[in-house]
Amino acid sequence: MDVDVDGRESFVIGVDYGTLSGRAVVVRISDGKELGSAVFDYPHAVVTEALPADTAGADAVRLPGEWALQVPNDYRDVLRHAVPAAIAQAAIDPAAVVGIATDFTACTMVPAKADGTPLNELPEFANRPHAYVKLWRHHAAQAQADRINELARERGETWLPRYGGLISSEWEFAKGLQLLEEDPETYAAMDRWVEAADWIVWQLCGKYVRNACTAGYKGIYQDGAYPSEGFLAALNPGFKDFVSAKLQHTIGRLGDAAGYLTAEAAAWTGLPEGIAVAVGNVDAHVTAPAAKAVEPGQLVAIMGTSTCHVMNGDELREVPGMCGVVDGGIVDGLWGYEAGQSGVGDIFGWFTKFGVPPEYHEAAALKGLDIHGYLTELASRQAIGQHGLIALDWHSGNRSVLVDHELSGTIVGQTLATRPEDTYRALLEATAFGTRTIVDAFRESGVPVKEFIVAGGLLKNPLLMQIYADVTGLPLSTIGSTQGPALGSAIHAAVAAGKYPDIRAAAAAMGSEPGAVYAPIAENVAAYDELFQEYRTLHDYFGRGANDVMHRLKAIQRNSTASLLATGVSA
Repeated sequence: MDVDVDGRESFVIGVDYGTLSGRAVVVRISDGKELGSAVFDYPHAVVTEALPADTAGADAVRLPGEWALQVPNDYRDVLRHAVPAAIAQAAIDPAAVVGIATDFTACTMVPAKADGTPLNELPEFANRPHAYVKLWRHHAAQAQADRINELARERGETWLPRYGGLISSEWEFAKGLQLLEEDPETYAAMDRWVEAADWIVWQLCGKYVRNACTAGYKGIYQDGAYPSEGFLAALNPGFKDFVSAKLQHTIGRLGDAAGYLTAEAAAWTGLPEGIAVAVGNVDAHVTAPAAKAVEPGQLVAIMGTSTCHVMNGDELREVPGMCGVVDGGIVDGLWGYEAGQSGVGDIFGWFTKFGVPPEYHEAAALKGLDIHGYLTELASRQAIGQHGLIALDWHSGNRSVLVDHELSGTIVGQTLATRPEDTYRALLEATAFGTRTIVDAFRESGVPVKEFIVAGGLLKNPLLMQIYADVTGLPLSTIGSTQGPALGSAIHAAVAAGKYPDIRAAAAAMGSEPGAVYAPIAENVAAYDELFQEYRTLHDYFGRGANDVMHRLKAIQRNSTASLLATGVSA
């Protein structure tokens, strides 16, 4: 196998676009060794309260609740800053780089003109919220998602069971319908409704190629077709031509080259013009080959601000509440399953920011620990169940298996004796219970889960990893690489550059060996089984319609916010 250029070693670049930053990694093709990396934080981060003044002007409008936007030029800046910095750290000759690949959060949508220009970069749309990128965690399209689900059930749409019976408000069609109904002028001006995963590839190679992963999981593309014009017209007559007018594209197979690096993108990155640019991908799905988890039954959880669970299966099964099952959605020849939790690290971060008193932060500093490390140390001293709490991990809604972003977090059992470490541990456990709910749904639907592999930033917490092993009852291994998605993208870049015949071969040669391994402890498994039954009771009580209080509170909140905005009062 040829893995060199003019007798030299050759390299690829993987770029991982996360929620708050983008990371570039330089990887050697022959063995997957990571030689250099760099991170660029998005200057505008996540836009949730008001459009940024530097893009929208001094009179930038405020945003309603449940909105989450981003500024697309931040993504270009990752290419301008992180890629050259990673190459410099690796101390390689840029001429030895033969390919680049990217992965992205999903479903993150960019409204663009026919040449790829985002609408927010046009002066006439700079102060219109719907002209900006809608980040994956933009949940303001729940009403549209509800209508899509209801109509699909009424009509017996055959694609609905592929998504566990529910389409998420995070996904492409719900967000697109919201855009049409709330800002028809911006919708009319938009030529392309583009996944950010494909938009950044478009920026790199000058070609718009839709990746098979997001098309299948987030775009309701099944068996070679999107939902019909009749279905779309029944949602809203103006939505009838959404597919034909706004989604025109070719579908690119994962690992193929979408095109080749343009002169402009070469100038941004310092890379050679004309190298292969791989078809785009999703941060979670691209991590599976990085973890060498490309066979059926190997469940990979990419744990960060949220968690995405991906796994291959050799048979098509319909699993309630899943984010989707897609032919070739992870690797060719297998059915790729996806599930997820909308909030995990975000929940822990929220609690440490708003729920922990100053003296805890001071004590952590004295011990040379961050607040997460300090709370973990305190929580690890507890016996299972000692804190007397059960939490629901729905602070960002529920992605799987309920697929309802109107749900919210709760903690049951608090008393005047409850301390921050108690709540912190209960939140760690709640996210593990959420993952077990997903694992159980797979198993009950005939999709066996044999291994549990963790990637992402949260694998560094050993208490959390042991809790997950004990709650799921599965042996848990962590990926040895700290750059799972970026390494996975680099593996796809090597295939796109023709250095390996397919993803499986590239994963075998370039994938990461396991890091830490955690075995479930029998007595802990039994103790958590008892607590999990209590979690399931609360899960079904609040999540399956027995008590609709969370939805009612959301409605009250929206009405209150709308009233304040109508009177000109800051919400």
